[in-house]
Amino acid sequence: MKNLFVAAFLGTLLFACNSETKTEAENTTEETVDSLRYDQESHFKNLKQLTFGGDNAEAYFSFSGNELVLQVTNPAWGIECDQIFTFPTSGITGERPAMVSTGKGRTTCSYFMPGDSTIVYASTHLAADTCPSSPRSVNGKYVWGIYDSYDIFIADKKGNILKQLTDNPGYDAEATVSPDGTKIVFTSTRSGDLELYTMDIDGSNVKQVTDKLGYDGGAFFSPDSKRLVFRASRPTDKEDVKTYTDLLKQGLVQPTNMEIYTCNVDGSDMKEVTNLGGANWAPFYHPSGNKIIFSTNHHTESGRQFNLFSINTDGTGLEQITYDNVFDAFPMFSPDGKYLVFSSNRNNGGGRDTNVFLAEWED
Repeated sequence: MKNLFVAAFLGTLLFACNSETKTEAENTTEETVDSLRYDQESHFKNLKQLTFGGDNAEAYFSFSGNELVLQVTNPAWGIECDQIFTFPTSGITGERPAMVSTGKGRTTCSYFMPGDSTIVYASTHLAADTCPSSPRSVNGKYVWGIYDSYDIFIADKKGNILKQLTDNPGYDAEATVSPDGTKIVFTSTRSGDLELYTMDIDGSNVKQVTDKLGYDGGAFFSPDSKRLVFRASRPTDKEDVKTYTDLLKQGLVQPTNMEIYTCNVDGSDMKEVTNLGGANWAPFYHPSGNKIIFSTNHHTESGRQFNLFSINTDGTGLEQITYDNVFDAFPMFSPDGKYLVFSSNRNNGGGRDTNVFLAEWED
């Protein structure tokens, strides 16, 4: 779901794959590594490209930090609709990596479970083998499809589904796991609105976290597992409320006006961290727990350029981290805090490919 922001502001889906694109990680020479980093990107060292072609998004570390799980659309692999894959942090060397999902329906928002032998992800495959479709714009405004056929599953790395965690009517997706391995946070429409919920790692003890009108999603836990950071829309005037509720009835949202929020895991001590305007999303805590890295277009007049910024949890200290002129998003720090993984349109020859990049992080 979250990677559709790429399409939202580039005006096209990132399904293209150039068969002549580099396909071997060893082609990333020292010279190429240097060229992947913009001069202003002072927090990055030894930036490396891990994927080469297709639409690769939401790459997240295993608990060990040695693997990544992500969603991919890549016609060269026979994948026309987002499916879940894993691969080592050394990158993809040309062979198609292991697919965790069923290959049916659409999948999104995968994450390693404790022990790194299983994956949690959302999928529509129970409703249909085909990829669900929905409008990409309504009255000229970009929209996301909030598919009510999404449910959350646990699978092993060979693709065997071990457990279904949700079976409520409506959208259940965007699951991530706490660093201490005890909780899962996810987004659901079971209340009639897009709210955050937590559950124990086995799917029990489901609790609602947020209850304000608007889209609450893309949540991640703080390093100490005590707080959540997430994106939220908060329509307040009559027209915006009507637009939001009318779209939601159609299984759609307009994700162009969102800010970053934090709260305790139980929903208390809610704080709006950003007040920047535009689309602020894909947040993740800095290893210190005192900062948040996120993707935003607030700094560009066109709204078509997304870069990573960081901000203190009290809303001070806004700093631009990346400088690609098209798209940087989905940042995640490794469990040891030494690396940052993210998706970007850089180094794609001016095409539409979105690839995964890994950098050593320097504060």
